[in-house]
Amino acid sequence: MTQPPPPPPQQPPQGGGFGPPQDQPPQTPPPAAGPDLGKSPQPGYGYPQAPQAPQAPQAPPPAAPQNPPQPPAGYGYPQGAPAPQPPQTPPGYGYPGQQPGPYGQPQQAPYGQPGYGQPGFGQPGYGQQPGYGYPQQTMPHPPQAGQPGGGKKLNAQMLIIVAAVVAIALIIGGGVWYASSGKDDGKKDDTASSSGGTGGTDDGNGGTTSGKEKAPSDPSAKVLFQVPAPEVKNDSTVVVSGSWLTDKAYVKSGIARIVGYDRDKGGELWKIPLAGPVCQASRHVTDDNLTAVLYQPAMPTKADPSHGCSQIALIDLDAGKRLWTKTVKTGDQLINFDNITLSGKTVAVGSTSGGAAFDVSGKLLWSPKPADSCYDAGYGGGDKLVAVRKCGSYDQRQLHIQTIDPKSGKVISEYKMTEGIEYASIVSTNPLVVAADVGDSAGDGSGISDFFSIDGKTGKLRTRISAPGEQFAARCEGITRVEACNLLAVGNDRLYLPTEEHDGTGKYSQTNEIVAFDLATGKQTGQRADAGDGYTISPLRMDGGNLIAYKRPPYDKGGQVVSISGTGFKETTLLQNPATDAVRDVETSMSPEYSEFLYADGHLFMSKVYASKRSTVRDKEYLAVGFGTS
Repeated sequence: MTQPPPPPPQQPPQGGGFGPPQDQPPQTPPPAAGPDLGKSPQPGYGYPQAPQAPQAPQAPPPAAPQNPPQPPAGYGYPQGAPAPQPPQTPPGYGYPGQQPGPYGQPQQAPYGQPGYGQPGFGQPGYGQQPGYGYPQQTMPHPPQAGQPGGGKKLNAQMLIIVAAVVAIALIIGGGVWYASSGKDDGKKDDTASSSGGTGGTDDGNGGTTSGKEKAPSDPSAKVLFQVPAPEVKNDSTVVVSGSWLTDKAYVKSGIARIVGYDRDKGGELWKIPLAGPVCQASRHVTDDNLTAVLYQPAMPTKADPSHGCSQIALIDLDAGKRLWTKTVKTGDQLINFDNITLSGKTVAVGSTSGGAAFDVSGKLLWSPKPADSCYDAGYGGGDKLVAVRKCGSYDQRQLHIQTIDPKSGKVISEYKMTEGIEYASIVSTNPLVVAADVGDSAGDGSGISDFFSIDGKTGKLRTRISAPGEQFAARCEGITRVEACNLLAVGNDRLYLPTEEHDGTGKYSQTNEIVAFDLATGKQTGQRADAGDGYTISPLRMDGGNLIAYKRPPYDKGGQVVSISGTGFKETTLLQNPATDAVRDVETSMSPEYSEFLYADGHLFMSKVYASKRSTVRDKEYLAVGFGTS
């Protein structure tokens, strides 16, 4: 395969010495003196995922799909960052980055320059923010989403560099990505994430309750509606991350607005205007359909290309109302936050300045303390609230994974990761599973070399699961968006991972499988779900004890949503999309890697996470498309 370019000279300093993997938590290093925590500037607002190198096409090749979300532009590099150099590499293999400035404050630069940045995880609720570029910067473009084939991902170190370029105004994927998660006991708690990170309701015995998604008498689906892509001016790219599904509405972020659509017909039910673009969106909702987003206080202009992600809003998805907007300050300066989540009745936000939380009533529960020697970089939500807390100076960093009381912030349990692991992602909060790229050993830009199964009550390590990047296709960011994991799911006290694509039985065909790991022992259970020749399968979420997965189709088929039983791994088709060229062309323009996927009650919704100036190649481009069975 084509190798990624070597790291440019203006790259962020690397964490000191990742040492060999260790199964037991190390001792806590001495905290850094002073309120600045010895913090080195952190990469801004999420890094793009490496597009996969296309494989040889199947015969006949599919029609050219819509371009995947184009990179954000017009939103600002971090302050004090040197101008990056154009990459000398074929399209789709990354670009150089630089160090962001403190608190993610942008530096002024030309607005609306085209072609800067690359798409991120594209997962729901993971609102990366677009960065803007310097003049004459040339950015590679991701591969066409509809092309078959897999390929490898970028070097993890390179993608950390990439993260520094994508600053102040981005997804989630999301929002994750986060495809969808719906809380697996029927409650509406995990309805917006492609990662499906939170599993079913714990039955107290390491298992989960049964699922509620039932196979229809006829799984054949039709296109319910399509939402046209919004018009974007000045060749810029705007984040439109965030989607949710309620009993009545499919809800999707647009350009500086959130819109509720009729689930079956697509008509607008309500619209919430925002002062500026969405930066991040929570992947979780409360039982009464409240969720939270981060957004900019104003629209970017040539004079002010970014206003920071300082606005925290609570959204009522049933009423279609913004209930409140809050900000947090350090001194007299607004804090720009990197991530947002929700657990129970608590909205939590994290950043390099520390973390804060609000009750859904709007009451401030906690905020950053300047004298702290540690800071909450981000939180994982859902059933529990888990903080990724960073302690120590940059070259002696240690991550503390803390399960905390969402009402008081009191630490319930704590696991200290090996010193030198700079970033970690919360895959699931119940059971607690954390992903990290230990020693930058994944080598593929996935952000994952190992998963850590942790007892949330005691903070003790249950087991550590090795997941080599060349074997498994799951991805996590972890740099700033600590819940930005996709293509994986957790339930039944198991971790479900897709394998990397490999040759199928047909000429030029690719395929893969989903396998399961026991979170108590770390060993594979022997269960395997085959995608089928020409298909590739990706976990979307848990449905009680069952796994919901999406099968991306070959050139002559339509995609499928399937339910896989947690016990016997029996596969049941829930939805089968049409195989017509027109429908497949729209379907394959989106993918679990770069788009938001939501499935529930015979409805499948796919949507983009970026809006950009419409391509001249295609007459029609869509923000979202809905499929449904009769």
